[in-house]
Amino acid sequence: MKKKYLITFIVICILAIGTAAISAYWYLQNFAQRTIELNEPEQLFVLKRGTSIANLVKQVEQESLMTDAYLIPYLMKIHPELQGIKSGTYQLSATMTVEQFLQLLVSGKEVQFAIKFVEGKQAKEWLATLKNMPDIELTLTDKSLGEVAKQLSIEGAIEGWLYPDTYHYTPGTTDVAILNRAYQKMKIALQTIWDERDEGLPYQTPYQLLIMASIIEKETGVDDERSKVSSVFVNRLKYKMKLQTDPTVIYGMGEQYKGRLTRKDLQDKENPYNTYVIYGLPPTPIAMPSLASLQAAAHPATTNYLYFVADGQGGHTFTTNYADHDKAVKAYWRLMSSQNN
Repeated sequence: MKKKYLITFIVICILAIGTAAISAYWYLQNFAQRTIELNEPEQLFVLKRGTSIANLVKQVEQESLMTDAYLIPYLMKIHPELQGIKSGTYQLSATMTVEQFLQLLVSGKEVQFAIKFVEGKQAKEWLATLKNMPDIELTLTDKSLGEVAKQLSIEGAIEGWLYPDTYHYTPGTTDVAILNRAYQKMKIALQTIWDERDEGLPYQTPYQLLIMASIIEKETGVDDERSKVSSVFVNRLKYKMKLQTDPTVIYGMGEQYKGRLTRKDLQDKENPYNTYVIYGLPPTPIAMPSLASLQAAAHPATTNYLYFVADGQGGHTFTTNYADHDKAVKAYWRLMSSQNN
């Protein structure tokens, strides 16, 4: 009888343990499918390097992301694939389950931010944009443009050398790293376009093409005009004429420019970017050119145009001689005058 009772007791114990184990398993499975608790629809979660599972539990409890956070280690035991958590900054959503939360930490897929560098802007404006973006490690705050160029291993001025685009980054990325990506992309694009350029262009180096592209960028935002604008400047260079383009003068004036060019400004011989005084291209680019402007500089339209002026409707009037150009200028000012009255 004693032996029979012992066997019965053992069986009951086994059944009890089995029942408890099954209950625990299902409880953990239920825990895994619970939705995490956020105060906002989305929230960032920063997991520091070297964080242990025990410290993860403490952090989750401190940030009130879930109840019963102590179950996390047990959940990981029945799901070993959830154990290899990685440090980083993660974006959580209010619909995320505990299991999805842990899967995210294991994936290492950190939240990404995007910064857009706009064509036609100057290097100083790009640096200002960097300062206002979230979670970028700023190392260039007190650097001059020359020092920033050296940081990127750019010989000479930084202007023109950064490719306009949208760049994605993870928190903690340095400003230098982002700018270096833009620089490397521009180098590749410029070299490719230089290798495929039309024959007979008045550029001696890829850098001169970059300078021309920056001028085109500042002169027009109309895509189908870029090659015409390019043809005007190419024709002027070939005929040894001065470029006479306002954007270069304005760039050279820097903070002295107050919104309007005067006769004195156009006669200023001290401004190295004053293409009303100097012959040829200015010493550096005057902005960050787009791919479209680079292509226009490398493939100008075949024209006899030597002049262009705004038409008052968003585009330009192109002419081959000064007499027609003068008429176009007068027509523009008549239109402006009628609109102001």
